[in-house]
Amino acid sequence: MHFTSIDGGQGAVLQGPEADALVAECLAAFSGGSLDAIYDLGVAFSTASHGCECDLVEAHKWFNIAASRGHVEASLCRADISEEMTAREIAEAQRRAREWLAIERRAA
Repeated sequence: MHFTSIDGGQGAVLQGPEADALVAECLAAFSGGSLDAIYDLGVAFSTASHGCECDLVEAHKWFNIAASRGHVEASLCRADISEEMTAREIAEAQRRAREWLAIERRAA
C-alpha cells in the first residue's frame, strides 16, 4: 500500500491512496481557482472522510488557508475545531499554513 505525507514530511499524518487522490484533486481544483477545494480538505481532515485520518492540525491548516482567502465557512470551521485543540496544536497548524503559503507564493 502506498502512503504519502500530506505536508511534504513536515509532521503531517501519513495518508493512504484515497487521501492521496483527494489531496491531488483538491490542489488541482484550487490551482484552477476553486477556493472550495481547500475548504474541502479541511472538512476531510476534520471529519476523517475520503480516506483521511482525523487530523485537526491538518484540518486547521487548510481551513486557515481558505479563510485567509475569504472563505467564510472555513473561518467558522477553523474556530469550531480550535475549541478542541491545544495552543501548541493551533500554533503548529498556523506554522504549516504559513509554510504552505510561502511555497505557493514561490511557485507562482
